[in-house]
Amino acid sequence: MRRVLGEKLPVPLSSAIQTETMVFVSGQVPTLDDGSIPSDFEAQTRLVLDKVKAFLEAGGSSLDKVVKTTVFLTNVEDFDALNRIYGEYFSENPPARSCIRSDLMVDVKVEIEAMALR
Repeated sequence: MRRVLGEKLPVPLSSAIQTETMVFVSGQVPTLDDGSIPSDFEAQTRLVLDKVKAFLEAGGSSLDKVVKTTVFLTNVEDFDALNRIYGEYFSENPPARSCIRSDLMVDVKVEIEAMALR
């Protein structure tokens, strides 16, 4: 069985999917409820990780059950700041992670996707 988490999006993707054993969170970007985007990297990263955390919890999981993340950065100079903030969210047994420099589809500095056990 598969359950879509979050609201229906106007594009052909789901923000998150819950199965019997896993939760898959698609790439989250740092948009606030009003559509605005924080200007600095730290605020963007915290917002994205908080969104990932919320989807995981809605699917019956948590940050400590994440087994893999993929992080997309627009600027490799933000890598040290990413590691500092990421370490606050994943302080014990951090998941496997890929980090890719990428031009993102929206004008943001970071995007993160995650896979977690339930």
